[in-house]
This record gives sequence, C-alpha cells and structure tokens, in this order.
Amino acid sequence: MKWIWTKHFTGDENEEPVVWLFRKIFEIDSEIVAGTIKISADTRYKLYVNGVFVQFGPSRGDKQVWYYDEVDISKNLKVGKNVIAVMVLRYPENPAKGNHGMIRTSTPGLMLEGSIDTTNATIDVSADTGYKCYRDERVSFVKEEERFAPLIIHEKVYGNPLYRAWKMPEYDDSFWEEAYVYPDYVIHPAVSPGNLLPRNIPFLYRKPRRFDSVVAIRKSIYSKDTWNDFLEAKKTIVIPPHSKEVIEVDAGEEMTGFIHAAFKGGLGAKVKFMYAEAYVLDGFEGPAKVPVKGDRCDAQKGHLLGYSDYYHLYGLGDDERRENYNPFWFRTFRFIQISIETADEALEFCEFDYEETGYPLEVQTYVNTSDASMNKIWEISERTLRRCMHETYEDCPYYEQLQYIMDTRAQILFTYATSADDRLARKCIEDMRRSQRYDGLLNCSYPNCSTNVIPGFSIYYILMVYDHMMYFGDKKLVKDCMPTIDRILSFFHDHLDERGIVGNTGGMLMDRFWSFIDWAKEWNETFGVPKAIKQGPITMESLLYVLGLQYAAKLYDFLENNDSKKEYLDEAKRVQQAILTHCVGKNGMITDGPGVEEYSQHCQVFAVLTNTGGEENRKRNLLKTIEDKTFTQCTIAMDFYLFRALEIIDCYELTEEYWKPWHMMVENNCTTCIESEAYARSECHGWGALALYELPSVTLGVRPRKPGFEEIEVKPVPGYMTSASGVVITPKGKVKVSWKKNNGNIEIKYDLLERENHERDSRM
Repeated sequence: MKWIWTKHFTGDENEEPVVWLFRKIFEIDSEIVAGTIKISADTRYKLYVNGVFVQFGPSRGDKQVWYYDEVDISKNLKVGKNVIAVMVLRYPENPAKGNHGMIRTSTPGLMLEGSIDTTNATIDVSADTGYKCYRDERVSFVKEEERFAPLIIHEKVYGNPLYRAWKMPEYDDSFWEEAYVYPDYVIHPAVSPGNLLPRNIPFLYRKPRRFDSVVAIRKSIYSKDTWNDFLEAKKTIVIPPHSKEVIEVDAGEEMTGFIHAAFKGGLGAKVKFMYAEAYVLDGFEGPAKVPVKGDRCDAQKGHLLGYSDYYHLYGLGDDERRENYNPFWFRTFRFIQISIETADEALEFCEFDYEETGYPLEVQTYVNTSDASMNKIWEISERTLRRCMHETYEDCPYYEQLQYIMDTRAQILFTYATSADDRLARKCIEDMRRSQRYDGLLNCSYPNCSTNVIPGFSIYYILMVYDHMMYFGDKKLVKDCMPTIDRILSFFHDHLDERGIVGNTGGMLMDRFWSFIDWAKEWNETFGVPKAIKQGPITMESLLYVLGLQYAAKLYDFLENNDSKKEYLDEAKRVQQAILTHCVGKNGMITDGPGVEEYSQHCQVFAVLTNTGGEENRKRNLLKTIEDKTFTQCTIAMDFYLFRALEIIDCYELTEEYWKPWHMMVENNCTTCIESEAYARSECHGWGALALYELPSVTLGVRPRKPGFEEIEVKPVPGYMTSASGVVITPKGKVKVSWKKNNGNIEIKYDLLERENHERDSRM
C-alpha cells in the first residue's frame, strides 16, 4: 500500500499540529458499478468526495498496530469530473504538543488504495503522484489550558480565498504541489503506520441535528424569538458593521458532534464558539480547583466557562456559496456561547447546526421498577455511556477522551448489559494488552502517547477479561490474555515487602506512579490517594492484588489449568493473612495502611469482595462505614464495588441511600452523569452510568451463571424496591423478567424470548 505526503516536510512541522490537503481529479464517462477505497493516515483524515463529507478516521491504533478503513464512495460519484479530497491532521510526536490519545509515528502520511469500476473501465484512485497537496495555513490549534491540555483540538482559523471550494471538482489546484510517494523502505510494513490492519469496530454514526433553543442573550439587537427562528433555519441573522452579538444556545443535552456554521459577507468579522457542559457559579473547589456548580441550566445566576474555536471571516460567502466553518474534530458541548464582532462590513449568519456522532450503540435492554425516579437516572446513564463511546471508550468526552482501565471495565459491563455488543470491548482488551510495560504494569489509559501508570488499574484489566469470559466464553481471547495477566500479578508479587503485603508501588499524582483509588473529598490533598500513602504503602493495593489473584484463578479454571489456579489461590491466602496481621486497627476494621489508624469504606468493601477476614467481621465493618459517615466514603467512581459488596452481605436495600448523588444530578438538570460528588469537573463520566448494570443485572437479576452465558441466571435482588419488569439482552437472546413482592414473598416470572443470532456483520 502506497503512502504519500509533501516532499517539503520539515522539522518545523514536528513542533505543532498541521493540516495538509490532498486532491485527485478523475473523469468518469460511463455508469458507475462500484467504488471502494482503503484509507488511513498519520494522524487523522477527513475524506470528502465531490464536496461531501464521507468518513473520519482511522480507528485509533498505536506504534505496533495501525488501522485502515474500507469506504464505499460509489454513491458520491457522478458521470463527469470527480474529486477525492482528503484533509489530514498530523500531530507532532511530542505528546505535549498534541492529542494524548492519538498515537503517531515519525512519518506523517496519507495511505489510499482503491479503484472505481464503471461499465467501460476501471479507474485507479490509489495514492500516487496524481494527487496534489497543499498545507492549510489558515488553521492553527490552541491548547485548552497551559497546565494540562490532553486534546489540543480547538482551532484558530482565518478565512482565505485560496481554499475556497477546494473540495469541489471545479477548484483550480494548479498552484498545489505534486504529492510525494514514499519509497517502500521508508514506511516498513512491519511497524506503524505501515503495519496496517482492517478496522475492527464499526464506523461512528453521524446524524444531522439542530440546537434546541437560545438559552441566554448577553448582547444582541435581536430577540430570543428571532434567534430561535434562526436555529430552526427559518431565517438568517444580519449583523450590522461595527457591532457585537453574544448569545448562548442549548443543545438540550450533553452532545458530541461536528459543528457547522455558514456565513455571507462580513469581511474582517471575528466569531468565537465557546463550548461548555454546564452553567457554573462563582468560585472553585476540589483538588484541581474546578468551578462550583448548581443548576446546570441556570443562565441567570451562572455563566459559561469552556474551550473555544475562533474563526476570522474573509467575507467569501455569497448567494452561490457560503463561507463555512467546520472544525476538524468533533466537539463536546451542551451549551455554546457564540460571540460575533463585525468590522466594516455587515455579516449574514446563515446556518448553525451540527452532526451528532458516536459509537453506534444499540441499546435493547429496558427496565421499569417501583421506583419511578430511576427512569430519569437510566436516561442520563444511557446518554453518558453513549457520549463516552467513540473509537475507544472514554473517561469523559469533554476533557480527555482517554480510555482508562478502571473506568472502562465498568463501561464495558454497562455495554454488555444493555446491548450484548463486545466489539469495542474486544478492541479495548487488545489495546490494553499492547500497553504493557517492561515491569508488567499496563498504562492506566491507552491508546496514549504519554506514560501514565496507576498500579491498581492493571488489576481491573484482569476483571475486564473475566467479564468477557462470563458473557462470551471466548477461550482464545482468555488464553491470549493470560501472559499479560501473569506479568501484572508478577509485578505485585515482586513488590511484596517483608510483612507479605504489597509495599509502596506508587504515590501521589506527580510521583513516579499514581496510586489513585477514588475522588473521596477526604483525599483531595493527596489527589484521590488514601492519606496513609504519606506513611507507607496503602492497604487497597494489597486488596486489589488479592482480587486480581482470585479472578486470575477463575480464568485458569476456565482454561482447565489447575496448577496455576492453585498457585494463585495460595498466594491470595498468604496476602490476605498478611493484611489481617498488619492492616487491622484497634476497632477491628481494615486500616488504610499498615499501622495507620485511618479508615475508609473502600477497604471494607474490598475485604468483602475478596473474602478477607471473617464473614461477620466483614459485614460489621462495612455496615459501620454506612452508619458512621465520618469514615471516608466511596464516591461515584467506586459505587459499583460498594453495591457488589452490599449485595454479597445481603444488604442491597441500603443502595437506596447511595443513589442520592444521581437524584441530585437530575434535580440539578444534568443530562449525563458527573465525575464525582466532591469533584464535578466532568459533567459526563463513563463510570457514572451505574444504573445500566444495576437494573438489568441485579434488580432483574439476569447474569451469566457459566462462562459464555451457557447458563443464564435469573435471580432478582429486590433491595428496597417492591416490583420490577423488563427485557434484558444477552449474547444468547433476550430474557423477559417481572417480579413483585407479595406478603413478604417474591413472585417471579421470566421467559427466554426467541434466541437470536448476535454475530455481527464482518463488513461493518
């Protein structure tokens, strides 16, 4: 496969993100039969055919595996002159100078291979010197913040007549240079980007959308009604010379989408689009000093803060063709503040809309319960999961767009329980496996061109593989993952101290590794790490090691490897005994660190999950943290594990109290689930979609009893509810369940609906 770029590539282009444009003109003189191309780029491409936006890619890879897309362009072709136009965004290799989640190589390029079949001929449109290229000097990229900018996707763009209609066949590209075809030895097929594999997940969907309404007018000569008519495409807005307009529009919900704005005239006008998740109040809180938040829709008391795109108009738009602004990357927003300043010429604002985008998640599970308030929580949870799924799972779509292991383990379970779709999960499992370091730990988020290690997160990878085993029973996948799992556990074994517990593996945020556990407010000064870290190791890492050993033993049991199973269970018992010897305080509870009289709900939860200590002690200690809120409490990030522990000790009814943060989200007009009660930086954080597991898998009780769902368990856990009903999708088909409490008894009805074939279209 041939790769092309500019022959004038310089070292300067390794210092900042750059955009290069590529075009190929060709004639079609007879009926089109077929037209398929394979396309990839380092780093990203946007493909247009005859001016129509066709596809965005490639799927995220890394320095070992690179992906290409196969795209059918036949419906975009026509008899006569045609053009394939590709915009390529190339990030520098230095992670600080570009998107952390987009791994790139030292060799920028565009790969394109394919042909057009007509009734008379076959037209080759593969990458060659027939393509012309030109650097898009209109655009530069701006950092979100100076201290931490993991995306760098926001733009400052200047309108320029040189680029007018460059995506159209009639454009004059005579001043563009001939593309340079790399010799075969430059891009080796054994390594990225030459080591090309077909895309292994579906394309993102794209759906045309309009904004709901204008939520606030900060400065305008027009009324809200007039601006709302504009948003509905009923009229355009003419802004006089030397004037300023500032309005704020509402998408109605947290959204990810490709923004589009169109203008006529307005030479010298400046437009700023500021994207925000919520209205915020004055003041800052939490370890990262995030804005104080209340009612997310309160435009009177609150104001918008966010990241911005800047567009400077050249006045190109006319009746025949508008001057359009379309940022390269999709944007995350709920509200957008539009600020327009005109110069000597009036500006006509013609259009403002967007294309919603995301992973094509097909939710087929639905649940109704006696607690009607859970309906709204389900709604914001489902939206959260959707907004945190693109080419990978994401912690949050607004700030980082990174696939973290702990976050993603939960998101994958939410996906299984609502759609029985494992395609993105399989990609994640493969991604994480390739991130393994020399010492056995995984990068805590991956793909990621930065090193970021949270030791305990590697344990959640083991749970992730176990979950896939239980839902899909893929022995090859489990077998392929076991060497990775063995090396993870070897790291923790090698870090056992003379007491037999896991010694210091990390520390606070800026230490070599970050021993993050949860965003509990009591741990704000240590950035999510138990304060016991100041005096030595933390008990949670020993408990996580035990949990990893126990789940690895279950995986080896599935593979019928009894020796390895026994080895890991014996090791788990030794570490448990060391915890009980050195990490039990005067009150009989598990301490946050050996010899440190500090306690958290987290250690009691994981003692239950790992069966560490006597059954009565485990239950008593966990209930003590529920009765006495002075003990550090689990937050949204850890509530999944708290709920599992409450289920184990037969106290699931106590979860009613722990749904309060979600009720507060609904009351505060959140449309997605926030990151943490004590640290609501992100308004949309994947681990918050907890209801998507609890309602189908626990309240209705539909879970796999044996690997691969070979036996389906229907065992409702009522908790505080009095009735529930619904349908749960599984890899083996749908299960219809209903139950109600009647005189202290539970009457259950269930039915396995017509078994369905969930094999996916390999063509995607």
